[in-house]
Formats: sequence, structure tokens, C-alpha cells
Amino acid sequence: MKLANPLNYPIAVLIGGITLIVGIRFVRLPSVVMIPLSAGVATVGAVYFKSRKPESLGLENPQLERELQTVKERAINLAEKAQELRQEAGKLLTDAMQMELLIAVQYGCDRVVELPSKINDLARRLHGKDSLLSVTDLQQQLSEVEIKIKSSSGIAKKNLSQLVQSLERNIQLARQGEDVRQAQVINLSQLVEDSAGILQQLQNQMRTVDLSNVEQVHRLQDVSKELSSLQENAQILVES
Repeated sequence: MKLANPLNYPIAVLIGGITLIVGIRFVRLPSVVMIPLSAGVATVGAVYFKSRKPESLGLENPQLERELQTVKERAINLAEKAQELRQEAGKLLTDAMQMELLIAVQYGCDRVVELPSKINDLARRLHGKDSLLSVTDLQQQLSEVEIKIKSSSGIAKKNLSQLVQSLERNIQLARQGEDVRQAQVINLSQLVEDSAGILQQLQNQMRTVDLSNVEQVHRLQDVSKELSSLQENAQILVES
């Protein structure tokens, strides 16, 4: 538990002051006891209020800070659900025929758990009110995605194609001299929401399909691969 300065939280100071007054005037405890006790109460209160306040991402743009903080909170909730699904998969998928599916589900869930740290990485890159994403960097990232598309198929190719559109749009904004940081956050937000939908779909199907049916197990593998594909795209986005 990290300590917090009570002076930064007036309500905590007020609670500490009330504790001091009540202790001395009504309970009639000596001040030598009540002063450190009330200080402790104020400190505990400050820690509580600090824990309820989202940690700043360090962006000078308040609107961008709020939007990215919202995406991060959503990602944290999603990461918790991914951890739960990972544990559930370990209990459900125990047959030898299901091991490949289990590995795919665990891999996808592990990538989702990494989302909050990826968002922190993006926040560090977006730090500074005048920071503009480089056209050169965006073009390099676009080239890497286009290379990946050539060796991809199905769901992964579809997701990469969507990422190409986002990067091309950001390149156009950057060429116009616009700050494309907000576009990056919007793109990441969409990836988080898409991941939430796929994660829910994976959980629902894993609970309802016939896990002894090879064809249905393969379909589940496709869903888990789509989840992994979205996380790989999120990684590309935070690095672009």
C-alpha cells in the first residue's frame, strides 16, 4: 500500500480533525494519544481517496488524458475477465484432443492481460502537448502491416486490413499537420471493444459447444486466434 499526503485530500484532513476533536473533548483522551491517532486516520483516509482516483497518465492535454484513461480502465476490466476465462479454460479443457485449443485460449487471454501495460506504453509515447506522430514512423509501421497481410489469411487478414485503414488515415492527418494522438486513442479504444466482444463470444461458446466434437473445437480455435490477432494489432498500434 502506497502512502498519500493527507494535505492533498481535504476530506481526509477533515476526518482527521473531527477524530481529534471527538477524542479530546468527548472521549477525553489525552492529546498525546489523539494527535498521532488523528494523523493516522487522516493518512489512511488519504490512501483510500488516492486509491479511488485514477493514476494520471501524464498527458498535458486534459481531453486526451480522459479518453486514454477511459480506454485503460476498460482494458483493466477486460484483463480481469481474461484471467478468469484462462482459469475456466484450464478446468474445462482437459482432454488431449483439447490441448491445442487450451493453448490458443491461454495465449489469447495472456495477450489481453497485457493491454493495460500497452496503453501505458502509448501514454508515454503521446506525452507532451506538442508531440506529433511522425509520418515516417507511421509509414514504416504501415509497410510492416502490409507485409504481414501477404502471409495472413481469414480473420487475421481482415483485422490487419482494418489496421491498414487506420494507419493510412493517421498518415493523412499527420501530413496535414494535425495531432493524430486522439485518432490513435480512438483506434485503440475500438480494438479494446472488439476484443471484449470476441472474449465474450469465446467464453459463451466454450461453455455451450460440444468439446468432444472436433469440428466445434476447431471453430473455437478460430475465435481464440481472432482474439490473439486483435492483441497483435494493438501492439502494432501502440508502437506506430
